[in-house]
Amino acid sequence: MQTEEKLKLIKRNAVEIVTEEELRELVERESKPVAYVGYEPSGEIHLGHLMTVNKLMDLQNAGFKVKVLLADVHAYLNEKGDFEEIEKIAKYNKKAFIALGLRDDAEFILGSSYQLEKDYVLDVLKMARITTLNRARRSMDEVSRRKEDPVVSQMIYPLMQAVDIAHLRVNLAVGGIDQRKIHMLARENLPKLGYSSPVCLHTPILLGLDGEKMSSSKGNYISVRDSEEEVERKMRKAYCPAKQVENNPVIEIMKYHIFPRFEIVVVERDERFGGDVEYSNFEELAKDFESGKLHPADLKAAAAKYLNKLLEKPRKRLKEVID
Repeated sequence: MQTEEKLKLIKRNAVEIVTEEELRELVERESKPVAYVGYEPSGEIHLGHLMTVNKLMDLQNAGFKVKVLLADVHAYLNEKGDFEEIEKIAKYNKKAFIALGLRDDAEFILGSSYQLEKDYVLDVLKMARITTLNRARRSMDEVSRRKEDPVVSQMIYPLMQAVDIAHLRVNLAVGGIDQRKIHMLARENLPKLGYSSPVCLHTPILLGLDGEKMSSSKGNYISVRDSEEEVERKMRKAYCPAKQVENNPVIEIMKYHIFPRFEIVVVERDERFGGDVEYSNFEELAKDFESGKLHPADLKAAAAKYLNKLLEKPRKRLKEVID
């Protein structure tokens, strides 16, 4: 794959790359650059996680070595449970990410396997010496469970995340746009500790099915373990205002999950409403929806159909490993 092809694949559906010039230099300089994403172990893997998993698959296809940090220490600091509970969830998460399509050469790393070592802890303390409380607080705000009354452990969280990039020998840090402040902290302060600044790639944050921020407490997401019937039920209820492309969760699902994985998307319709219509790219579908040629009910049905195709193998694999 030539450089331009790699860059097109890497940048697909990214909301920001810091910086594109550095990304090009990285791709041209390194034969096997390293990219990573860190995940707090989560009980449900959903379409929000799939945003970055999709990008990791793009990066694998573009020749990157992919590292996945299962951040058990981060989860503990962020009050997500005790270590025993978190470790069980981390094992499930690894199986889920592989089931979703990450190749076997992806390296899964448990945070506690290196984050308690002397050199790592010393680097976190060094990072603490050059980071103001205000900067740490701003970096923490997007990931903390207790923004209004945070505990000190949650201030340590972004410092560790920056140091992770150095100790995992990462060239490209990948995350949702909510990770931007932490990534910028890493770019600014890692050189002061003698490490290189990473290139950073940010993916959009997927809306919940109700049009609000996706939240496990609200249940406004589609899990990789949802049955076909559950996916169809959730999609029928999803927020999808006619002719509205922006801030439309069903449109986002088509853009970020369906079109990157299917060359042709067929929206099935009754002959009375024009019959089936075929799309080879997202832009055509968005144009028809915005003009009113495509009805929300038909769009929702198509989204459910293709999501079930996408989740068929992961759902089956996860059932096998869990049973």
